[in-house]
Amino acid sequence: MHPSHENQLVRLKKVEGQVRGIQTMIKEQRYCMDLLSQIRAVIGALSKIESGILESHLSHCVNDAISSKSTKDANIKIKEIIRLLEKMK
Repeated sequence: MHPSHENQLVRLKKVEGQVRGIQTMIKEQRYCMDLLSQIRAVIGALSKIESGILESHLSHCVNDAISSKSTKDANIKIKEIIRLLEKMK
């Protein structure tokens, strides 16, 4: 069973509002540094969401695969994490 990410939905809705705010700021031709500050806030919020989902994945999905004593399942989960980390470089 996959873990619930309901708590991340609240954060995503906040990010959605921040992105709409940035769009409005651009339409209003707001100061570049104000735009950049808001963009950094969105990136930071997305990073926290990403970390929360990754932590949940490790705690539940990966842990379950390892606990199942199925070497195949554990190796699949480990390879998924490695591929993700390679994309983050």
